[in-house]
Amino acid sequence: MKRILLVCSAGMSTSMLVNKMDHAAEEKGLEIEIHAISEYDLNNHLQEVDVLLIAPQIRFLEDKIRKIADPMRIKVDIIDFSSYGMLQGDKILEQALHLIDA
Repeated sequence: MKRILLVCSAGMSTSMLVNKMDHAAEEKGLEIEIHAISEYDLNNHLQEVDVLLIAPQIRFLEDKIRKIADPMRIKVDIIDFSSYGMLQGDKILEQALHLIDA
């Protein structure tokens, strides 16, 4: 099973996105575990994560997050701004899957 973690400032805005991504994964018949957390809880949620996507509003924390994730070989990227704003869970799921397969 693939595991995707979305990180934002409070974990609230990405919660809606998780629902959209879950729905897109179900439509594709994929078994994927997706969670949204706040940046403050990041260190407590890195076990068995394949990819970590950063919400655009906290992209300034990318270097800090990469320093935490890189030693654990977790792939990191910033969520596409327009897909995030339009809650396009299918596109963000594809972004995460592309990172996992890269």
